[in-house]
Amino acid sequence: MRPLLSLAMLALALGGCGGGDEAETKSEDQAVVATQSDAEIPAWLSPTDPMDTGRWLASREAGRPVPNDDAASAQMRRSLGRAQSFFIEDPRMIANRTVQLGQMLGEAGQKEGYQALIEGLTRVAQGAKGRQLYGEMCQHYYNNRHRGDDRATALAQLTERYGSQREGEAKP
Repeated sequence: MRPLLSLAMLALALGGCGGGDEAETKSEDQAVVATQSDAEIPAWLSPTDPMDTGRWLASREAGRPVPNDDAASAQMRRSLGRAQSFFIEDPRMIANRTVQLGQMLGEAGQKEGYQALIEGLTRVAQGAKGRQLYGEMCQHYYNNRHRGDDRATALAQLTERYGSQREGEAKP
């Protein structure tokens, strides 16, 4: 019973992610084809989305589809690869959280590039003990920025906070 309930909840959650386009909802095969199209960039990268994560993130930042062999796509792939070594989440989730953080910062008038966000938070995680939760670090970073800290100050505070884990002096 439990697996069926989980599957039903997943289907409901994924069902709410579409754009409501009738052509996309006719069958799962058509939805996959629609996500691969260069005509649209999915709002969020789903676990089954065939689009390359680096390409998706570069396309989201550019506001238009970019080729898989584009320099921005390649750089995003490299940044996501480095981040994966220091965070628990997979590159897809790191990419989604980065877009979410970028949108929140943009709405607050503090726009930052996706690659800069990933690279900055990865440097913070490098100084911490063990692998970190990217989503949690994004929230801490946003809170610091939201209260008025500039980028450098927010990252320095996170570096100090997460670096204390290495020394065994975890701060609340």
